[in-house]
Amino acid sequence: MTDLETMGKNAQSAAFELGQLGTMPKNAALLNMANALVNNTAKIIEANKEDIASAKKNGIKEAMIDRLLLTPSRINDMADGLRQVMDLPDPIGKIDRGWETLSGLDITQERVPLGVIGMIYEARPNVTVDAAGLCFKAGNAVILRGGKEAINSNIILSETLRTALKDSNIDPNAVQLIDDVSHETAQRMMEMKDYIDVLIPRGSGKFIKMVVDKAKVPIIETGAGNCHIYVDKDADLDKALKIIINAKVQRPSVCNAAEKVVLHKDIANEFLPRLFDALNANNVEVRGDILAKAIVPDIVPATEEDWGTEYDDYIIAVKVVDDIDDAIKHINKYNTKHSEAIITENYSASRQFMKQIDAAVVYTNASTRFTDGQQFGFGAEIGISTQKLHARGPMGANELTTTKYLVQGDGQVRK
Repeated sequence: MTDLETMGKNAQSAAFELGQLGTMPKNAALLNMANALVNNTAKIIEANKEDIASAKKNGIKEAMIDRLLLTPSRINDMADGLRQVMDLPDPIGKIDRGWETLSGLDITQERVPLGVIGMIYEARPNVTVDAAGLCFKAGNAVILRGGKEAINSNIILSETLRTALKDSNIDPNAVQLIDDVSHETAQRMMEMKDYIDVLIPRGSGKFIKMVVDKAKVPIIETGAGNCHIYVDKDADLDKALKIIINAKVQRPSVCNAAEKVVLHKDIANEFLPRLFDALNANNVEVRGDILAKAIVPDIVPATEEDWGTEYDDYIIAVKVVDDIDDAIKHINKYNTKHSEAIITENYSASRQFMKQIDAAVVYTNASTRFTDGQQFGFGAEIGISTQKLHARGPMGANELTTTKYLVQGDGQVRK
């Protein structure tokens, strides 16, 4: 049985050490971690092949296997992500604000690490590297618990990172992996409030809800992505087609992929047949409401359940609405507060949509696939928060800090 209490104590000890490290040794260690990934590419791919073989044997769908797959290119991307994290400003010690009170006290609000972060996630081995790098940059230790589908990949990745830390004369317990993938151990991890300062789940909506319901450790909730693209009556339809195909097809299993298309009725008759043909050519099943099916009879009828479903697959549903107000109402009812987009050449419509849509990220004339820490310039992300407290949207190193007030006095006492 995994000794979680010992892991927790080791993580707290490492977190204290990291909190005292300057920027230069942290950046040197991040560079060593990146280089170690590249140098260990062959071993990482061999371990990943075991996970892929098991996934295929267990009948996991192709879109999910894509999330699990590691290639030399993807390993290089993970290493580049660590290098980008290295190049980011160090959030620790940053002064958010400072002032002098009427009593002569000098007060500064300074960024400090959260401490020990727990990551619990499903079959995405890149999360192992992203989480380790970002937590480390922000001075936090991390305890990782990935899904059983990626266990072999996660073990070799975490061992590679830990070796690089040791070679950098830094406590390797800054990065620890729970290699017991049982539900019982996961539950015990979610109850480690004496050791873990915050828990971040990543995965499907069902998985995240399970963690939120069962955890005793404070949580930053990363959300499922039931993402919509609204095509306005004043849209450039060529632009709309390109954006929708990218947002749905490029990587359909990720949380920033488009799951729904909302069409203004004035352009539906012209645009929907083009969209259907393009999606069909990319093996995407198109579902739709009564109005959509009246335009394209081959569309599969959508049910009420469809509107709230994150498919993570080659499926999309289409809703035809009377105007932008109806589009906004529909999206706010069914979205997961993740990423929503409007395609329009009308400035007023874009401003209304961006102001009234309740989501972490709102786009005008761009694919929802850009909701990503690396694409935002964060180097990587530990998750995309869909809640409103502490952090919202892609979370980089800065979002893995908190603040404390430093108060300098000269003998003052309160009267």
